[in-house]
Formats: sequence, structure tokens, C-alpha cells
Amino acid sequence: MSLHSGIKRFFVWDFKTKKVVRKYLVGHGCGPNPWSSDGSRDNPQFSNEDSHLSSLGKYKLLERGYSEWGINVKYVMHGLEKTNSNALKRCIVFHSWDQMSDDEVFPKGSPEGWGCSTVSNNAMKEIDPMIQKTGKPVLIWIYQ
Repeated sequence: MSLHSGIKRFFVWDFKTKKVVRKYLVGHGCGPNPWSSDGSRDNPQFSNEDSHLSSLGKYKLLERGYSEWGINVKYVMHGLEKTNSNALKRCIVFHSWDQMSDDEVFPKGSPEGWGCSTVSNNAMKEIDPMIQKTGKPVLIWIYQ
């Protein structure tokens, strides 16, 4: 999250080849800024409380479910650290969003939501089958 939100900063890591195999834009929480703006594109803030901010740390993706956003797919995010332990209570999920771009938008930033990690619809169409294919728990690590 120390990278500008207008550049691709969501990386899919292949542990076998020890390489990044895909890169995508990812949105973060807006906090006190207007929803869907890019007010914190250069310097996002983080919180584990009800704040419309994203939380740092490692997450285990839980069940796949229906989302009212994007392509209607979401994954529940279970926070594994004290910095994100309220993720379930805060309804933080990984989902796509129609407002997210497939392409980098720098110097603009990605639209900011209410704390969820959001990718474009096309990105989720690529990521969702990768997650389902593993058959194993998937880790998302949000770090600065």
C-alpha cells in the first residue's frame, strides 16, 4: 500500500516459480474522504476499527459468496493479525467493482471504498478461477 493507488500494486505470487505472475490495480478504504474518490491515493491510512479504512496484515480468504458489486463474486476476508482482527465484524471482503480500471490511471488514483480490497471486473474474472483452482486456503497480505 505504499505504492500509489493509480499503479498496479496487487500482485499474484507463484510460490513454485517464486515470481509475480499477475499485477492489478487494487482499491483501498476512503476513511474520512468522499466514497469513490481518490483522496488518499498517495498516502492511505489504515485502521482495524469501523472507519471506512482498510486494515494492514495477513488475511485468509474464506468462503466465496454473492456480492452486490462488480461481477457478483466476493471472498470473505478473515484477519489473522491484531491489525486486522475485526475484518469479519466489519464485513471486509475481496470483490470487484465497476469503477475499478484494468489499466493504470496514474497520476489519478483508484476509487476508494469502505475498506474492502477491490479490483476490476476483468481482474476478478482472472483471479476467481485461480482461487477456486487451488483447493487450499489462500493468503492475501496487505502491507505498506
